[in-house]
Amino acid sequence: MKELFIRDVLNAEFGSKASEIFASSMLLQYLDMKMGAVHGDSKSRRSLANIYAIYSILHFYLEDFFSQKKKYCKFDGYDFTKLFNFCRSLYGGSKLQNHAFNNRLNFEFKRRLPASVNDIMVSNNGKYLIHIDYLYVGDVDISKAVCDIVEKYISLLKEKDHMLITALTHIEQLKSYKDKKDAINNLLNEEAEARIFEIISYAILKNHFNSIKVYFGYSRDKIKEERLMLYKTGRTNANDGGIDFVMRPVGRFFQVTEVDNYDKYLLDIDKVMHFPVTFVIKTVQPATAVVKALNHYIDDRAHGMDIIRKRYEQAIEEIITINELQAWTSNLGDKDIDGIIKDINLYYRLEMNMDSSTEES
Repeated sequence: MKELFIRDVLNAEFGSKASEIFASSMLLQYLDMKMGAVHGDSKSRRSLANIYAIYSILHFYLEDFFSQKKKYCKFDGYDFTKLFNFCRSLYGGSKLQNHAFNNRLNFEFKRRLPASVNDIMVSNNGKYLIHIDYLYVGDVDISKAVCDIVEKYISLLKEKDHMLITALTHIEQLKSYKDKKDAINNLLNEEAEARIFEIISYAILKNHFNSIKVYFGYSRDKIKEERLMLYKTGRTNANDGGIDFVMRPVGRFFQVTEVDNYDKYLLDIDKVMHFPVTFVIKTVQPATAVVKALNHYIDDRAHGMDIIRKRYEQAIEEIITINELQAWTSNLGDKDIDGIIKDINLYYRLEMNMDSSTEES
């Protein structure tokens, strides 16, 4: 059992039998595997869809079938619309799609627990229910404990998600802009959660480049002065195959990534057909060191073939690390610092589906 909060819930529910019940329940083990994002490291990603699909069924099951095995075995399932609407009403669930109900939950459950015999979710012509095998350990119905675990998980996610909002509120209240700059820079570190790093780096880059002027026109007499504008192209961790930021009017692509997976750099270059990419990297290593290591990796992959080596080397437009982001933040004016704080607040709330009603609850 990796997650201590799961242990606490089971101990409260089952006492001395908690460990035995956990060891005998694939459903509890699956949740334990899925909930690492609460206390995980900077690379941990939350995945709510499958958890919420299970929880939606059990939420209604508790009212209708708790500890009534024979009655439940005759049940033909809850309507998809009822379940899906409930999922989307949950914290962070408003943007969820229906993939968990389209066999993704069953596929992942089997992959993580290959000893499982039956699918965890039973599909019945637009209706869904959890297989009885996973709701009982012996004669003990574990559904209430499962719901308590999911509810505790949601509570911990809310607490974690609001930490950045709390930090931003503190930064806004600082009197000195030097202190504000230092506080923003302190948020930039190698342990920052991936989505937080992406949002903060975007806010810094947007305000940094916005102070740079360029001149464009189709003829000399129609040249206009424009500021560089950076656009965020989608949500973090979207797995949509896109590029993270795009710049106008010069047409630059930016991709945010980790330093330790150079193969992903090449994949990012491939997906835009070797168009030059600027990589924004969550590392305090010097940019020159990253370039050297990346070029060495490209050489190894090319196996002496110049066409492959040049293809990738020429597609690396620039490497930006935490060092550059912090330096640029320190050099920005007061108005730009206010812009960074505003942008972090805006895009983080959008990422977390936060609004005034979410905040009040």
